[in-house]
Parts: sequence; C-alpha cells; structure tokens
Amino acid sequence: MSVDELIDVKGVFNSTESVGYSDVEQLTRIVCSDQVSELNSEVQALVKNIAEGQGTPELCARVGIALHLLGKHKEAVTQLEKVQDNATASFFHAVSLIALKRYSEADQQLEAAAKLGYDSIECSLRRAETLRLVGKLDDAESLLSSIAKDAAGRAEYSFQMGCIRSDRGDLYGAIEYFERAVDMDPRHSRAIFRLAGENASRGNDEDAIRLYEQSLSSPPFYLGAILNLGLLYEDMENYPAAAFCFRRILEADPTNEMAAMYLKDIEAADNMYYDEETARNEARMKQLLDRPVTDFELSVRSRNCLHAMDIHTLGDLTRVSENDLLAGKNFGQTSLDEIREMLSSFGLHIGQNLHEALGQDGGYAALPPELADNPVTEKPISDLGLSVRSRKCMSRLGIGTIGELLRRSPDELLASRNFGVTSLNEIREKLTEMNLKLRND
Repeated sequence: MSVDELIDVKGVFNSTESVGYSDVEQLTRIVCSDQVSELNSEVQALVKNIAEGQGTPELCARVGIALHLLGKHKEAVTQLEKVQDNATASFFHAVSLIALKRYSEADQQLEAAAKLGYDSIECSLRRAETLRLVGKLDDAESLLSSIAKDAAGRAEYSFQMGCIRSDRGDLYGAIEYFERAVDMDPRHSRAIFRLAGENASRGNDEDAIRLYEQSLSSPPFYLGAILNLGLLYEDMENYPAAAFCFRRILEADPTNEMAAMYLKDIEAADNMYYDEETARNEARMKQLLDRPVTDFELSVRSRNCLHAMDIHTLGDLTRVSENDLLAGKNFGQTSLDEIREMLSSFGLHIGQNLHEALGQDGGYAALPPELADNPVTEKPISDLGLSVRSRKCMSRLGIGTIGELLRRSPDELLASRNFGVTSLNEIREKLTEMNLKLRND
C-alpha cells in the first residue's frame, strides 16, 4: 500500500453509521497492510475507552470486527455481544464464537444475522459448519444440499463439503473440494489451511509451508496456521523463522502453552544454530567418512577382514566397537592397531559414531520380559496419534512400531534433531494412557 493509499485508521472507527460490509472490507485492507500495527494500537486504546463507558454500539461493532480479523476472538466476542440488531455484527459475532468452539451460541447468532438481513446463504453455510463441528455430519450435509442450487458456486460451499469429506475419512474427496474452494477464492484462508495440513501430513513440507504462508496473507489469522508453519520452519532448520512464528502466537495469546514450550525448546537448544563454518566442517566430515577403506594403505589381512565384516568406509569403522572388530575371523590386535593409527591420522577413532549404528540397526536394549509377547508392541507408531512434529521425529529415528519406541530411553530420543522436551512429554503422556513407558523412565 503506497502513501497515497493509506487509510485513516482513526476515521474508520469515528463513523457514526451502522456497521456494514464496506467497513469489513476497509478493516481487512488495513489488516493486510503495513498499517496493521497502527490498527492494533488503535483498537487496544478503544477497548480501554469502551471499558470506561465511552463506547457506542457502532464503535463496539467496528472494534469487535477488527479484533476478529486480528484473530483475537475472545476479545471480539466481548465487544460484539454489546451490539444488538446489526446483521454484520451478528455474523462476525457468530464466526468468532465458532473459533471459540461455542457452537450453540454461534448458531443462534447466525440465525439472528440472517433475520436481520445478512447474506442468508452465507449464514446457512456457517450453520452447516456448526453442525459438522458437533459431529452431526448428516445434518450438515443435508443443509448444504438444500442450498446447493444457490451456494455451489461459492468457495465456502466447497470448503464445507471438503470438511465433511475429511471428517468421513475421504481424504482425496476432501482435497478435491479444498482445491476447488481455493480456485474460486485464492484468499480463502481456511481452505488453504486445510490443504497445507494435508500436505504436511504427507511429508510435502515445501508445499505445506507455501500454503501456510498463503493462508496467512489474508485475515482472520489462525494461530493454528502460525503454529504449524513454525513447526515446519523448525523441521527445515530455519530456527529464526520458527521462533518468530511462536513469538507471534504468544503476542496474541500469552497463555498458549504449546507455543511457549516450542519457543523454549528453540532458545534452549543452542546447538541447533549452525554458522557457515560449522556447516562447511560438517560437509567435509561427511565426505571423509564416505571414503572407502581401500583408499588407504592397509595390510591384505586387515582389508580382507574388513571386507568379510561388510565394512567398506571410514564411517563404517566409526560405527563399530573394537570388540566387534576383534570378534571377526582372523582379525587380531595387529590389525586393530593398524586401523587405530589410520583413523587417528584423520582425528577419528573406532566406535565414535556407534550411536548411529544402534539407531539404524535396532541395537537398542531389548524389551522387558513382560512386554516381549505383548501384541501392542507390534502396533504402528501412528496408533499413538502423535503431533506432526513428534511423528516426523519418529520417522527420522526409524521408529515404526510402539515396540521400537519402548526400547528407547528419554536421553536417546532427546539426542535427535528437533526432538525437544515438548515432544518427549507428549510421547510419555500417550504411552501412559496405554500403561506403557520408555526404557529407563
């Protein structure tokens, strides 16, 4: 927005006319512009004035809608419930109530908004949403079918149909409807949000990030989108961007425990921040560990022994113990000393990356006897219903079943990249529900 296009923020709220959709469009333009900070400051000042008895219904309506667009739904409801007999205020009052999961009250407000003259089709679409969110999928679909002739050309209709398909487990049908909604309205943030979630669940992180960023390009802003975007940034090691997302959530909702814990994880994990020199050193080390042992002057006996034990690179030597080598046929102390000397010349030693081998080959402690024959250990890790972040950590560690998870200790899990106390506590909670626990817990 150029200087010539700047909106008089104070003037928007000084109007004495009844609030209408043109006011919503003007507030939306401000929220999407560089004037959003000015709007936020003005709204907070007006909230204080209203609390001191200086507010009119018209002012409360505009302040409430602004708060809704800023994603501050609880505060929005506080202002909008002071407004009577205004269709636009009733509609946005309802939408904020839906965000707060107060579905019955939202339905009443939508009915009132329609009677007052707000777009009846839009109100019906949102009433279908309240039915769906309380589990009445058949009733929701029936309502959508009754207005399909007038509503099928709207993005909101496709979005609501997509949500019903998703709730019924028809993910491909859901995605088709969500994509249709976005094609109709590229700024339909909720449809974009759901598409982003589907991509994230399938590991399409780059597409998910693009879609989450797109969903945040127009109000209202969903804290869930910012949280998920922060987790994806973190998983791609863009820690400053992830921290920014979590701080944005805490600015809007200081009581958000998840954002606070994720931010704490990032701030506590100094080793997550790599400078360019560290990155170059890691690349050089990887290149060194990938060098085959045949590149070096080892005795014929040592070479043959290593080949027989399926050891082909320097990295392989760092992932076995000296006892493993000595257990090999014809491998003696002379060969061990020879390999020690060779590795030492590169600043390496036998077994220094043994923990990696344990993670790849399942060399962790055996299950306790009481769990050895328990069928629950064979269940997939997905049965725990973990968050996206924890699921990705499980995938990174090669943990596919509950039994494989139970063989790990808390320290072994915390050693994984991006696996913090938040994820550990989540896993402990899920396991406790099944009367299970991690090794050494």
